[in-house]
Amino acid sequence: MNHLETLSFSIGIPAFKGKFLRECILSVLNQSYKNFELIVINDASPDPIDTIISEFKDPRITYFKNDINIGAKNLVNNWNNCLDKASGDYFVLMGDDDTMELNYLEEFILLIKKYPDLDVYHCRSIIIDENSKPIMITPSWPEYESVYESIWHKRHGGRIHFISDFVYKTKTLKEKTGFYFLPMAWASDDISFYIAASDKGVAHINRPLLNYRKHSMTLSNSGNLLIKMDAILLHKKWLKNFLEKLPLKPMDQLYCKLIRDGLDKNFQKQKVMVMKVGMQDGLFNNMEKWYMNRTKYKVSLGEIFYAALSYLKTALAGRKFK
Repeated sequence: MNHLETLSFSIGIPAFKGKFLRECILSVLNQSYKNFELIVINDASPDPIDTIISEFKDPRITYFKNDINIGAKNLVNNWNNCLDKASGDYFVLMGDDDTMELNYLEEFILLIKKYPDLDVYHCRSIIIDENSKPIMITPSWPEYESVYESIWHKRHGGRIHFISDFVYKTKTLKEKTGFYFLPMAWASDDISFYIAASDKGVAHINRPLLNYRKHSMTLSNSGNLLIKMDAILLHKKWLKNFLEKLPLKPMDQLYCKLIRDGLDKNFQKQKVMVMKVGMQDGLFNNMEKWYMNRTKYKVSLGEIFYAALSYLKTALAGRKFK
């Protein structure tokens, strides 16, 4: 028997939202490649997760329930709960409202065959709305790249990726302490990928194999945005520390230098964007909030005004075309 035919996958679903969970599970169970286990963890959801799971009699499903909700504050801990229970060679973490294309695992097997020594693999995604209608596709990548090249593209807006379009070697992810914790999991998927791919890089499939669901309701209340701003500072700190070690290859050294040189400006733009998003919950209240926190988050009065003006411009443009 071909060695690749014996490779197994563990697919984890931290389940809280029930609306699309059935569709998500079906997309996994109907995979053309059959050697996998499906781990579902009910994160103390108010939705009828028990009922949905009871509809499936597939022995590949293992079902667990948290006594208390973990994901509301410590989402990454629930990701790692799924990982801890994984016994497959490779691990995929699915969102409870996303779906796999039916050849998702089969295509990754082919990529693993071509790059058997890597620890991280990736594919493109189609972004869908609440009605499963495609609204966007993520950018293409080269078939192989180093982690430094990937970070450079990400920091310059050339990368969109999600936790569920990565496949990890389970042993490596566990040895590197699992998914990296940041508040509300903001950028945790980025850093987890960078850590796992730091030594060997990443291989990529340019066909979209994941359907990532984007909801009309987003987390934009002021508390969550303050948490996101905290996560941005922690993300920047991690990147600065990571980039202190000079890579061996000349091209990676160049990418490393370019990322370092543009880091302050890049993250400052990100902070302004977060402030802009917050303005929709009340312009003047949010301007005051960001002013009171300007020292902690290292934002200037000019940047606060710029975020406010940018929000007003976007809001007025939206009214014009209604």
